[in-house]
Amino acid sequence: MKALASAIAALASRDEARRAAGAAEIFEAGRALAEPVVRSWRKDTEFAALIGRETPAITVGLAVEPVTFAMIRAANSSPLLARVPPEQDAAEFELHFPGDVSLDIITTNQPGKMGAIARYLTKFGEGIQQVEYRTENVDQATAILREKFGQQAVYPAAQPGADGTRMNFFLAAPTGGAKVLIELYEAPARI
Repeated sequence: MKALASAIAALASRDEARRAAGAAEIFEAGRALAEPVVRSWRKDTEFAALIGRETPAITVGLAVEPVTFAMIRAANSSPLLARVPPEQDAAEFELHFPGDVSLDIITTNQPGKMGAIARYLTKFGEGIQQVEYRTENVDQATAILREKFGQQAVYPAAQPGADGTRMNFFLAAPTGGAKVLIELYEAPARI
């Protein structure tokens, strides 16, 4: 836990190499949480085709307090904020680093309230809140997980996500008892 706190602090560093190292550590920790579960799902060829047979697009969602959010954003040239549906009570932006390291930095808009990120921060503090996998079709991927793996989605149907995505969540338990929140998301259709 202390190593993760140090990696989170590194994201707000003025030193680009330190930020990249912290991001890589967080990304690898998140990927390692979800990998045992997703590896078993990817044995299904239809599911594997939907998220990428060889190298799925993975983003690690890092929940942080609003003050940490502001410091990380400032240290990384103030990336654009995502358009998050208001009912999600969240603010977020993306960070990308070499080696396909991708992070979503997420915070609550109303600390101490009942939004999902506020509840997460109250219960667990800053940390890896979710691991996200891009899919070609979130509805089809959800149906496969339900029908072939008995994995129930958090929502009965895909929900609007940041920047026009469609998404759903799965609370999965890899071996060892700890649970991981996995988000499957579908990019908005290009017109």
